[in-house]
Amino acid sequence: MNPNLDLVIFDCDGVLVDSEVISCRAHAEILSRHGYPITSEQVFHRFLGRSARQANLEVEAELGRALPDDFHLQLRNELYRTFEADLEAIPHIHSALDAITQPVCVASSGSHQRMRISLGRTRLYDRFAPNIFSASQVSNGKPAPDLFLFAAGQMNVVPERCVVIEDSVPGVTGGRAAGMTVLGFHGGSHCQPGYAEMLRSAGAIATFDDMRQLPGLIEKIGFEVTPNQAVY
Repeated sequence: MNPNLDLVIFDCDGVLVDSEVISCRAHAEILSRHGYPITSEQVFHRFLGRSARQANLEVEAELGRALPDDFHLQLRNELYRTFEADLEAIPHIHSALDAITQPVCVASSGSHQRMRISLGRTRLYDRFAPNIFSASQVSNGKPAPDLFLFAAGQMNVVPERCVVIEDSVPGVTGGRAAGMTVLGFHGGSHCQPGYAEMLRSAGAIATFDDMRQLPGLIEKIGFEVTPNQAVY
């Protein structure tokens, strides 16, 4: 066990479950249905890693009107339908968790209900429960540091002894703002060429695309590594 780290904080979508392509497709379909034409690629670039609350406020400001009262319900139903049909865990995440000796938790922009479904379908929920935290529990979602600081507080760990595993720029930015070390994962099906460089530019000290690499990366993080230094 690495004596320099007390907690590994995982994002959920795109890190534990390969859900980002599914989510962006569902989000684009429902938004377009309600008079805000947008592609799944545009959803990806604008809203990946951010909370639904933040995304909806931005859309409503541009539309000049509120989205329907049942918008969230429609989006949730479409998303969960596709999750049931297509969602899979990120390859090798179970074996990576087996090899990590530090306590782990989840800090996600998604709702608790969404995570119960996505993590439950992929046999990951029981590996993290009850240490599963949502942006709905804090005032400001990613890229603000609130969620990461909340998770660390709930786990009784100081921020500088936490490592965050993230796949989005808002997530990396939020982890850095919390004073934590951040590793950038770019092995999800949504990750395009140049994605690793984007995560490093946002502040990830190292990037990887295979979960089998994660335990070794965590072990490489020593006292001399700060959130501003690279592992290699």
